[in-house]
Amino acid sequence: MATNFLPSVQVGKIDLHVTRLGMGTAPIGNLYNSISDEHAFDVVQHSYERGVRFFDTAPLYGAGEAERRLGKALQGIPRDDVVIQTKIGRIVRSDRSIYFDYSRDGVMKSIEDSLERLGMERVDILLVHDPDFENEEVHYRQALDEAFPTLLDLRAQGVISAVGAGMNQWQMEWEFAKNIDVDCFLLAGRYTLLEQTSLDFLAWCTKHDVSIFLGGVYNSGILATGPIAGAKYNYEDASPEILARVGRLQEVTERHGVPLHVAAQHFARAHPAVASLIIGSAKVDEADDNRSVWDVETPAAMWQELHNRGLIAAEAPLPG
Repeated sequence: MATNFLPSVQVGKIDLHVTRLGMGTAPIGNLYNSISDEHAFDVVQHSYERGVRFFDTAPLYGAGEAERRLGKALQGIPRDDVVIQTKIGRIVRSDRSIYFDYSRDGVMKSIEDSLERLGMERVDILLVHDPDFENEEVHYRQALDEAFPTLLDLRAQGVISAVGAGMNQWQMEWEFAKNIDVDCFLLAGRYTLLEQTSLDFLAWCTKHDVSIFLGGVYNSGILATGPIAGAKYNYEDASPEILARVGRLQEVTERHGVPLHVAAQHFARAHPAVASLIIGSAKVDEADDNRSVWDVETPAAMWQELHNRGLIAAEAPLPG
């Protein structure tokens, strides 16, 4: 019988712990397919039953739908049993359209709206969400001058526990880290079995006790599906070069009896900067698989072969 226990780890230097596997809620905000409330509730509740206590959401996901469904699904569960992470920087209008706002007033409105949708009195972690989208220079400056100081004030008052940013790039996160007393970052897609471009940044975070939550560990899907026709990489159809590289990775992992997606999860979580993997689920069986992968043992010989063949960066920590 599978165990429901998941290990937890401290976030940064603060008194907050997250399970090393978290649930991403973009799929229950109808990211790829429209699902019912009941279906979404089942996914969240099953993840909780299997030991997940860390839930990542955002106003952007389904124009608030993911936050609403997450809150409903967790009703009746003691609030202190879970860690809730949401984001600021996008405001949802009454017509469900969304606009950017990294001002102090925008931060406060975003929090108020999120709490109402979640049906909660507090969230634990607040991240500045995607300030590199569209007007990057303007959003970066406003995030630095207004959003982060507002979040730091809220942390100092004990309203929230942790502050950071959530993005698909590490370069701007590193700039924020050098200027702001952050606790954590959500980094999507830049440290995976396929791509290890962020190693210097992760080393810096390890040294300075800044926790990394990894999203996009399948690089938009290709590390879950393998190099099939139409496989996605960075939200687009994978190039022939990416398909070929993933094929080489899969040939090694499967020869050692390890499915590619299992190797992808185990590799991503092995870096000491990584506190938790944030993996989205739209179905109960996906949530169950994400949890079951945690307990799979992977052979050291496989990791050594991937390393020796240059399929993962020489500096990347190997699992085990």
